[in-house]
Amino acid sequence: MVAPPILLSIAGSDPSGGAGIQADLKTFTAHLGYGAAVITALTAQNTVGVSGVHAPPPAFVRQQLEDVVGDLDVAAGKTGMLVDAPTIGAVVDGLQAAFARCRFPLVVDPVLISKSGHALLADDAVDTMRARLLPLATIVTPNLPEAARLVGFDVDSHDDAVRAGRALLAAGAGAALIKGGHGRGDVVVDVLVLPDGVVDVTSPRLATRHTHGTGCTLSAAIAARLGRGDALVDAVRGAVTWVHAAIAGAPGFGAGHGPLHHLHGLEALGRVP
Repeated sequence: MVAPPILLSIAGSDPSGGAGIQADLKTFTAHLGYGAAVITALTAQNTVGVSGVHAPPPAFVRQQLEDVVGDLDVAAGKTGMLVDAPTIGAVVDGLQAAFARCRFPLVVDPVLISKSGHALLADDAVDTMRARLLPLATIVTPNLPEAARLVGFDVDSHDDAVRAGRALLAAGAGAALIKGGHGRGDVVVDVLVLPDGVVDVTSPRLATRHTHGTGCTLSAAIAARLGRGDALVDAVRGAVTWVHAAIAGAPGFGAGHGPLHHLHGLEALGRVP
């Protein structure tokens, strides 16, 4: 039997299961990977909104990270909710130590605001993310509002997205995927900015409220595909297609922004007896 790739999520916990660590681990499983997790925050939330956040000490976040990467051969990783500047610093320090031994692809999902509008990163931490975390990123995956906060100008058009992506590359990221879900029109255009060009990844816009954890899920899917050896453009295209199907097949849970169907496609493998 071939061992599954070990995939690492460094993110917050969502007790309703639609976003954060829970979404990431389900996405890793759906891609037949082995999921490991470093928890940066506990949240009280559901599909309607976030009612509370409790963050462990940054030193404990780093301790989790060091224990995982010191024992497991991580094939790829991703970051999600990182709470504040000290936590970002702890994660960066831990990753730098890990990368000195063995570098693995890292997807940075700059989680700034929840789907319901709750701030998930302290305002004074954006500069720290840009200065310290982006240089470690194989790819950074902001939506339009997140991209605007990271680069300091409005991102409303395709040209804006390309300009923002180039600014993120100039900040040290290896590539940038400016997600178009917050845009307008019948087609969602995700703009992948690479050092040598721009690739538009398009998909039909779905009229649905079931989009809780979409960004977490997409970044986890990209990490999973990088972890199994896909080239970056192929990983992004495949992940976008997979997430689109997960949104289309959403189970309809919750009274607010419902979760995706993270395990779609596994039905073909049959049910566990």
